[in-house]
Amino acid sequence: MIGPAGEDFVKRYRLEYNLEALERVREDLNEEAYSRLKALVEYRLRGKELDRSPVGVRVVVAFSGGSDSTTALKVLRWAGFEVVPVTVRLPQMGEQVVRNALGEGAVLIEVPGYLEEMRERIAKKAPICGRCHGMVMNAVENYAREKGIKIIASGDLLSSGLISIYKKDDLVILNLPAFLAMDKEEAIAMLGRDYELTFGCPLWKEAAKKAPSLKRFGIQRVLRELRARALKPGMAEELILDILRG
Repeated sequence: MIGPAGEDFVKRYRLEYNLEALERVREDLNEEAYSRLKALVEYRLRGKELDRSPVGVRVVVAFSGGSDSTTALKVLRWAGFEVVPVTVRLPQMGEQVVRNALGEGAVLIEVPGYLEEMRERIAKKAPICGRCHGMVMNAVENYAREKGIKIIASGDLLSSGLISIYKKDDLVILNLPAFLAMDKEEAIAMLGRDYELTFGCPLWKEAAKKAPSLKRFGIQRVLRELRARALKPGMAEELILDILRG
């Protein structure tokens, strides 16, 4: 599973900052959730022994089946949380992805009007990723509210500091890999299998073919992750080349 961050200055700085973010939402978490999340960061930061017994706290994971959301799923289970993976079934998802999600115990939900919204944006040659993410997360948040679950975790690697964990209305959003200052290499290693590093889903690739100018937004995203050291330079190069070839 994961290990301490070691002497990596940037990761240690992020972890210290993320502890401050955790304190800001302390009153919105029960003591068990707060204590275990703090212990996770301290384990990463100082190698402090971590109690991994069941903590009795449910966490919804927005689960796409990719390396980042799988990391969030595995780490939270390893740390003793009761994880509820929720997969928004999108039209571009292959059947194997759906089967893999079900194999992890995922709940499948739908987003009404999703494809119509995406098609409209593609026709306008407008970026789709931000709107797609927003629709997916809204659906996951609504599911969590219906089930009375307070914490929603994502596989976001990029968000750090005060946006690594924050309050959103009546929920707490936990960008778990970012909260633990993990990088893509660590996330891929956690899969325990070969992983093809490519950028974007089939729908994004379709949009980029119709509007090649959209590729620059993808490249900007890769460069943001590189600057944040969520990606190694070789990985960033591979992703940018994949964008340009698409």
